Amino acid sequence: MTYTEHEERAKALGEYIVRNKATVRQAAKYFSVSKSTVHTDVAYRLRNIDGELWCKVKEILSENKQTRHIRGGMATREKYRIKNGV
Repeated sequence: MTYTEHEERAKALGEYIVRNKATVRQAAKYFSVSKSTVHTDVAYRLRNIDGELWCKVKEILSENKQTRHIRGGMATREKYRIKNGV
């Protein structure tokens, strides 16, 4: 079975996310694609290509979703720390 370009990208995205515990945004930036593309590839295409990898990616993205409010707060804190010269 030969993979299409989209399927190869989906697998590469999945492996990157698992290896780096990356967010969708980080993966999109690394592969120079949109967040929508990353989501489509790992949520739909990857499921049909490699179910085991899809489960790992799903777990990491779920964890990222649960902690995103913390990362957002930390980013805001850092922004104002820099702005105020502290």
